[in-house]
Amino acid sequence: MKYPKEYLEEIKTRLKVSTVVSKTVNLKKRGKEYVGLSPFKTEKTPSFTVNDEKEFYHCFSTAEHGNIFDFVMKTQNLKFGEAVKSLANLAGMQPYTFSKEDEIREKKWNNYKSILNKYVDHYHDELLKNSNSIRAKDYLKKRGLTKEEVQKFKIGFETNDLNFQQNIFKEFNENEIKDTGLFYFDENKKKYVSRFRDRVIFPIKNISGDPIAIGGRILNDNKYLAKYINSPETPFFKKGSNLFNLDFARKLSNNVNNIFLVEGYMDVIGLSKNKIDNVVANLGTSLTSRQILTLNQFFDEIVICFDGDDSGYKAALRAAENSIIELKPEKKISFLFLPEKHDPDSFVNKNGKDFFLEFSINNSVSIHKFIYNHYFKEMDDNPSSRATFEKKLRSISSTIKDEFIRKYVLEYFLDKISELTPNTISKYKKNYSKITKSLKSTQNYYNETKSFKAIDIKEFSFLYILLKKPELIKDNFDLIENVKLFSSENKLLLKEILVQTNNFENTVIEKINVDQNLIDRVLKYASIKHIMIKNFNDDEKILEILSEITRDLKNYELEIRIEELESRFSKDLSEVTFNELKELKKLQKIN
Repeated sequence: MKYPKEYLEEIKTRLKVSTVVSKTVNLKKRGKEYVGLSPFKTEKTPSFTVNDEKEFYHCFSTAEHGNIFDFVMKTQNLKFGEAVKSLANLAGMQPYTFSKEDEIREKKWNNYKSILNKYVDHYHDELLKNSNSIRAKDYLKKRGLTKEEVQKFKIGFETNDLNFQQNIFKEFNENEIKDTGLFYFDENKKKYVSRFRDRVIFPIKNISGDPIAIGGRILNDNKYLAKYINSPETPFFKKGSNLFNLDFARKLSNNVNNIFLVEGYMDVIGLSKNKIDNVVANLGTSLTSRQILTLNQFFDEIVICFDGDDSGYKAALRAAENSIIELKPEKKISFLFLPEKHDPDSFVNKNGKDFFLEFSINNSVSIHKFIYNHYFKEMDDNPSSRATFEKKLRSISSTIKDEFIRKYVLEYFLDKISELTPNTISKYKKNYSKITKSLKSTQNYYNETKSFKAIDIKEFSFLYILLKKPELIKDNFDLIENVKLFSSENKLLLKEILVQTNNFENTVIEKINVDQNLIDRVLKYASIKHIMIKNFNDDEKILEILSEITRDLKNYELEIRIEELESRFSKDLSEVTFNELKELKKLQKIN
């Protein structure tokens, strides 16, 4: 449903940006603008500005920028329609009414929501007050839950109250009730039966906090009945688009960067009981791209923590292959594997919050490493198995939508695969010798690389191409003109290469008189080397790679200049500085 432009403009006319923002941020007037501490990042020096005349806010520490609708959506984690309703109310305007079809759907949604609310409220009270709920209370007590958790998550017990059912069918029509999935028609008994009778019920809410479905847990294990069941999909509930506890967890996104994704309701509640509230569950289905995209809107890192058993591991593998598709720059997906026979609920209850969080930090595995390690363990030591192994990893990396993530995940896989076949071809040797890195040397290599910044590794790749393909650089020298390096050692090496080759007019790189350690470092740590080896004779491919690297180096220079200007602007609040910043950010986007 699209709001008319006139209606949105009316809201913007009635509300100053500073009026809306000041409800969240403490603003101070400076000249024509207001300044305050960023609501998107913890800071001590104000970098957040509001301009009522130009109708926008801008955060120099995070680059967040927009109008009043953007601000409300980002700070309150609302959808656009919800933000419009909230601001219209603040502006003293009537909610906008859409077409007849929209009105019908809105009415259906209100009735759906009303039935779910009545159901949840009633059976929550039944758990707390009805003596027939003693078994459910004992179960929850045995699981370590107190009244606080029961009330926070509005847990209930479905006592199959026929009076309640009769009242619901009197108040709402049959189709509306059927659409909720709370009842189904029993063909044998010729009547509607409650789907969750004799089960502990967990309300599933949408992102706004409205109940849209139910999860139910049977009290006594029964081989004929599923331990857990969820509502069927309905017009207003799609399992793959929702997450249990997201309505609460999303509110924490301005304070924490990561979210734990677990399998079950009790895992969420157990972590919450131990003061870990940034946690959601995926409703008993395979993790979907939609769920990953939803979490990425609010959190920078998703930590997937499933049960420490075989089924939990298999679920984690499915989740990895499904979720890596949506991996984005600045976002992380990690996996946390608990000791065998533990789930998040039992593990945190046994060890406490601090131990759980420390365990998470020390034992989380990045998604690409988890995938590689899994298929590596499954591989046999024969050429066919290794070929299948490489083919599988290439296939997985090819599904990643973001081109930069796809490139670097593939590079990681190929780099690791190359360690399995470390044979090198030398023009001075006819025989191949297999060199197996010892665990100690691998660890030393890892420790050495930790001392380098990301930009150092990028510079190594740039220099590696210059050293390995001088003839190609000679014919395409314009690609490396005006490229600036930042490491003093790398700058020195580049300078000597250019001087001694007369800007690559002379391409005999071997005769360059420079500290060999500088060259050895490039040859050892350039992340591009394995891709170069594979594509050594494909000049077009190498030029494409070189263009990407030079673009990244130029963007890094822009980032440094932008940081300097942002620091200056936070002190002088100059319009000239602001305009210069805008131009640099435009240039950054173009690059």
